[in-house]
Amino acid sequence: MTKYTDIGVEKHGHVGLIEIQRPPLNFFDISLINQIADALEEFDKDIEIRASVLAAQGKAFCAGANFSDPKRQEQEAAEAAAAKKGDPADSLGSINSLYLHAVRIFRAKKPVVAAVHGAAIGGGLGLAVSADFRVTCPEARFAANFTKLGFHPGFGLTTTLPELVGKNNAELIFYTSRRVTGEEATKMGLANICVPQDQVRAEAMKLAAEIAECSPLGLLSTRATMRAGLADRVLAATNHELAEQSRLRATEDFKEGVKATAERRVANFKGR
Repeated sequence: MTKYTDIGVEKHGHVGLIEIQRPPLNFFDISLINQIADALEEFDKDIEIRASVLAAQGKAFCAGANFSDPKRQEQEAAEAAAAKKGDPADSLGSINSLYLHAVRIFRAKKPVVAAVHGAAIGGGLGLAVSADFRVTCPEARFAANFTKLGFHPGFGLTTTLPELVGKNNAELIFYTSRRVTGEEATKMGLANICVPQDQVRAEAMKLAAEIAECSPLGLLSTRATMRAGLADRVLAATNHELAEQSRLRATEDFKEGVKATAERRVANFKGR
C-alpha cells in the first residue's frame, strides 16, 4: 500500500481502515483530504476490500480547519485581498483545490463507515457526512459552525446535510451553528448507531464487516444506484459555497467571528 504522512491505512479481511493521524484535533487541509481520497481510490482498486472505515486518533474526529494556523491566516489575507479587488478567481486558490479533492471522496465506489468518536466540526462534519454511515457516541459533537465564524457552509454540506436530516433540520444546524450531541445526531438521522465512546471504532468495523459479507459486485451496483449523481451535486454545491465563502472572508465580520471563536466568546458582529 501507498505510504501516507497524515493517515494510517490497514486491511482487516475485506474491510479497509483509514485512520486520521493528526491528534488531538485532526484539523484538515488540502494534503489530508487528498490523502483520504487517494486511500479510498486505492481501496476501489483492491478487489479484496468491499467496505471501509474512516476513523481518527486523538480527541476529535475532525475539528475542521485550523483558523489560528499562521500559514492559513496568510492564505486568508491573500484571498480576502483578492476578493476586495473584485477578482474571485484569484481568491479561490487553496479552498478550490481542497473541494476538488473532497469531490473525489464522494466519487469513491465502495461503502464507507465513519467512526465519529469526538467532535466533527465544520469541514470535519462535511467529511463525516461524506461516508455512507456514521457510528458515534454521546460525547461526540456535530456542528456546522460556519455562520458563527461569519461565513458560508462548505464541503458540500448545503447538499449533503439536507439529504441526510431533512431541509429544516439542516437549516436549524446551519442557522444556529449549535453543537449536536451524538445522541441527538442519532435521533435526527445524522448518525446511525450510538454506542459508548470506547466502542465506536469496534462498532464501525463490525458494521463494515457486515456490509463486506455481501456480494462485492452487488454492493458496487447498488451503491452506484443509491448515490447516483451525488458527487456531481456536491461539485455544484462546492462551486457555489466557494464563491460565497470567498466573498464573506473579505468582511470584518469574518475576522471577528474567527477571533471570537478562538477566544471562546460571543462575537460582536456588525453586518459588514
